[in-house]
Amino acid sequence: MDMTNKKNYFVVLVGLLLFMPLTGFGIQVPDPTAQMKPFIQKVMNMLKNAEFKEDPKCIICQRLIDVSRERFDFNEMSKRVLGKTWRKIGKDERAEFVDLFTHLLQFAYIGKLEDYTNQVVVFKHQRIRGKRAEVKTEIVDAQKPVSVNYIMLLEGDQWMVYDVVIEGVSLVRNYMEQFREILRKEKYSGLVKQIKTKITELEAERKKHFKNLKG
Repeated sequence: MDMTNKKNYFVVLVGLLLFMPLTGFGIQVPDPTAQMKPFIQKVMNMLKNAEFKEDPKCIICQRLIDVSRERFDFNEMSKRVLGKTWRKIGKDERAEFVDLFTHLLQFAYIGKLEDYTNQVVVFKHQRIRGKRAEVKTEIVDAQKPVSVNYIMLLEGDQWMVYDVVIEGVSLVRNYMEQFREILRKEKYSGLVKQIKTKITELEAERKKHFKNLKG
């Protein structure tokens, strides 16, 4: 084999290696849908047995948040909604923000699940690109189905959700745009103040709602 043929052979060999699936070397990328299914089932079981009508303080919501940490990366989510500001604040401020943002989600979204009526989650399909994946699902009830897509990052051998897209609306992008305007006008301290105020308002609304139910 002359030098030209050797060079061509080497180029072809490298090309084949680059495009061979990782499983050929014993490295198998975990399946995101397979990891999501048992998690979703666990959450659905909790919702099925939850007594939201006896939960004005949203204690069940906190339990759902705790379970969600198995598959949701609230740190990554918080980092993305803050954008450039995340790099400017210190470690303690980041930890504080993650707690605040998670608490906000607890009341703004999970606290609204009391209308859950045994909907069914249908897994449609998934896309994987390197360390990112999207798992597409539909929540089916008596009315029209609602598309819910989970955007995920591979962390070690676990796919972790960092964004949820409901009917085409990204949770992260939605908050990022809201926070960007507040940060521009009132800086980080102003944003923290507004989030704390919003959480207080949501807590008060929930208590008032349950008080009216009993009244």
